[in-house]
Amino acid sequence: MKNQTSMPEFLLLGFSDIWELQILHFTVFLVVYLAALIGNLLIIIVIAFDRHLHTPMYFFLINLSFLDLCYISVTVPKSMANSLMNIRTISFSGCVTQLFLVVTFAITELALLTVMAYDRYIAICRPLHYGVLMNRGKCTQMAAGAWLSSMMCAMIHTGNTFRLHFCRSNVVSQFFCNIPQLLKLACGETRVNDIVMLVLGSAAAVSCFVFIVVSYIHIFFTVMRIPSEQGRYKAFSTCLPHLIVFCLFLGTSTLTYMGPRSKSSKALDLVTAVIYSVVPPTLNPIIYSLRNNEIKGALRKIIKRLYIRVKILSDFMDCN
Repeated sequence: MKNQTSMPEFLLLGFSDIWELQILHFTVFLVVYLAALIGNLLIIIVIAFDRHLHTPMYFFLINLSFLDLCYISVTVPKSMANSLMNIRTISFSGCVTQLFLVVTFAITELALLTVMAYDRYIAICRPLHYGVLMNRGKCTQMAAGAWLSSMMCAMIHTGNTFRLHFCRSNVVSQFFCNIPQLLKLACGETRVNDIVMLVLGSAAAVSCFVFIVVSYIHIFFTVMRIPSEQGRYKAFSTCLPHLIVFCLFLGTSTLTYMGPRSKSSKALDLVTAVIYSVVPPTLNPIIYSLRNNEIKGALRKIIKRLYIRVKILSDFMDCN
């Protein structure tokens, strides 16, 4: 292929060349996408319309739900469309946009999960200072900082990736445009890309991991001092799922972006990409909110209000 900075299009990895398996892939991704869409939209609606949930914890939850909606919508619909229409192409500009958004949302997910761990640490270990340390202004600053810093990192990674010449092939070995797979297509020196990705990725991953581990160590010892067994169970049931999702997300994303490209296989890359880009947006509503009694209570109130209004409207239409 002619040596050029920008190709007119790239070819994304298909899950299979067999039509029946393509339809199966489309169906599975459709179910997962609808589950993530409905779950996260429900959380946003419930928190937005219930004033009792306008607290720091639910402020970060609504940010996380909005983020998850954006995150899964960047990759899954395009992959479903490719399987349904039996195509694999994505334009050069579409690949640039997709890469920028994927990196932005992935780093923001990591940052928000870290901020949510800090929120739980303050709520459990320093409850008397919670209102001061987690006021509306500071929560807004932390959320804005997570989004803005992630966009800046994504701009660096995107610019650093697409400054390269792609001449080996235009086939991306992934179902969306991702940095490691694009670097494999570059015919120039990619050492600078590896260094930047390693430095920025290590700084983000290590700092967030250490911060969360230290927070949960303090939380663990504080919870163990709670005399009530029910109180300990409630605290652990709130924090443990958060820790599991964080470790799963951090582990798979670290393996993808900082693992050796020469030793990676297509199957492993595909599995890890699905785990860190599709699984969290789907499971987060269940883990963080839909199993939360306050969320379920608020959801029941909204459904009850809608039922009453529909019944009143129905009775009014019958009278006329």
